[in-house]
Amino acid sequence: MLIRFFTDGACSGNPGPGGWAFIIYDSHGCKKVSGNECETTNNRMELTAVVEALRYICDNSTMFDVCEIISDSSYVVNAINNQWISRWTINGWKTTRGDDIKNKDLWLSFKRYVSIIDNIGIPLSFKKVKGHSGNTFNEQADEEARRQCELAKEEGGMLE
Repeated sequence: MLIRFFTDGACSGNPGPGGWAFIIYDSHGCKKVSGNECETTNNRMELTAVVEALRYICDNSTMFDVCEIISDSSYVVNAINNQWISRWTINGWKTTRGDDIKNKDLWLSFKRYVSIIDNIGIPLSFKKVKGHSGNTFNEQADEEARRQCELAKEEGGMLE
């Protein structure tokens, strides 16, 4: 059975307080998983949502036959589908200009989880969707990530 994970991240300020979320959608309905950080970036939250979805797949691998991660983040999906990660690995986690790759810790976790999922034999794909375009589950993930962002503001004492 194909299981879809709709992921999203949000940040108030960049950097600033942020939230991430993923929605699991299957024939039984949907489930939300989310979290936040008090000081982060939007790209970091987008990637965290994907990494947490991958962790969830690894922790619950017997539940899944085929998984699809759906994100509205060009940063995340392009890094995956355009083989940027492979080039970063070859280049010692440097950009083509020689700068350090941002969010290296998350990209390393991403690679580790994808390798585990591959070894288990669960087919995994990544798909880009346009954000704020009426996709129900992408909108729900966005709403939950923004809610988590507000919680991070409260936890960090940033709300008036």
